[in-house]
Amino acid sequence: MKLKIGRCNYQNLDGWYCDQPSGRSGLCYWHDPLIDKSNDDIKDDIEEWATTGRPLDGFQLARTYLVDLNLVNKGNQFGFSCRNADFYRADLSQAHFFRLDLRGSSLMKCKLVCANLHCAKLDNCNLLGADLSRARLENIHWGKGLKQEREVLVNLNKNDENLISLYQEAEEVCRNIRKQCDKQGLFETAGSFFQKEMRFRRYQTPLISARRAISKLVDIFCGYGESPAKVILFSLFLIMSCSVAYFILGTAAIENLSHSHIENSWERYAFEFLNAIYFSVVTFTTLGYGDIYPVGIAKLVATLEAFIGNFTMALFVVVFVKKMTR
Repeated sequence: MKLKIGRCNYQNLDGWYCDQPSGRSGLCYWHDPLIDKSNDDIKDDIEEWATTGRPLDGFQLARTYLVDLNLVNKGNQFGFSCRNADFYRADLSQAHFFRLDLRGSSLMKCKLVCANLHCAKLDNCNLLGADLSRARLENIHWGKGLKQEREVLVNLNKNDENLISLYQEAEEVCRNIRKQCDKQGLFETAGSFFQKEMRFRRYQTPLISARRAISKLVDIFCGYGESPAKVILFSLFLIMSCSVAYFILGTAAIENLSHSHIENSWERYAFEFLNAIYFSVVTFTTLGYGDIYPVGIAKLVATLEAFIGNFTMALFVVVFVKKMTR
């Protein structure tokens, strides 16, 4: 498609071309990042643009004063589109961004005090240094992650010292969101970002180190104290694994089976395996009925299972109470 001479060259992700006159750069006033708008009163113009149905994609609004900016698409279940926009250091205090599509936009160091971001789409946004004090963060669509999160996942486990700053930025962003969600009682979201925060902190440690290994184990076992389900799954995995070990080692032998015709049939092995599961559960919970006991090397397996079982049950109580008391 040929562009009209004297018109803005900006094209959004949907193929829409801006119809505004361009300057020497080939971009219009709204899409040219070289035009300083910090001293311009443009709030009403932006709101008027949005109401015409044209997207706000790619708007360059760095350092602008946009307090109480209203970009709510009233009477419509879909919000306005404001993707890949630049709000670097902009003052968006008390802005109304309900359902606004901000995917890929830069909100770096912008002021969002008391802003309404309810149901907004922030996938791949840059929120580094953003002031989210008292901003409404309910039901935000975080998508596959914020900008720093995505970059971390792309460069994960690369031994490059230059990536440490990226991990630190991702940790800072997650910590900022987690703190604001905690203050607003959004504990599920806060817990999710706390896990991400701890993971990004782990990535800053040497790839082969005790600190990183311990952090990884804590993540696997309980999601840094945010996932009781992980503790339960680990418990079931340990019980079944030890059951197989007891079955192979012959720990759970059948003593009361009087029917000689099934001594070597599949029923015998099924019964032995059920005994192994029973013994594993009893050992894991440290009940110790004494009707079945380990012999030989199985004693070592039972000892380890009992020790880990005690630790795991205590861990589950801590994690569960932490989640419930929130």
